Amino acid sequence: MVKGKSKQKVFTLLVEVGRNASDGLPDGATGGALMCYASGVDEAEAVRETVAILKQADLAPLDVSGYGTLEERLAEGHDISDDEKELMQRALDENSVIVAQMTPFFEEADK
Repeated sequence: MVKGKSKQKVFTLLVEVGRNASDGLPDGATGGALMCYASGVDEAEAVRETVAILKQADLAPLDVSGYGTLEERLAEGHDISDDEKELMQRALDENSVIVAQMTPFFEEADK
């Protein structure tokens, strides 16, 4: 039996995280957002893998928003840079989760 082409796809996920003692977020941050590219046979698998890996990294995932595959995002008119496409390809090649960007959240001071 010959194996067919991989059914893995790469999904763009935005993960909101809370605080954990050793999460690596800056002092004073109340949480953060991570832009991730995750491989999976479907979005649900990509989300499960991403959450599991982030928990292993002592992050506290609170919410995950999916933005679809490269093809879905292009069909919706998203402008996707070559760097972003390279990270997506890397996630597919390595069957992994790539954290492309981490943005810490801070409370605004009362005015």
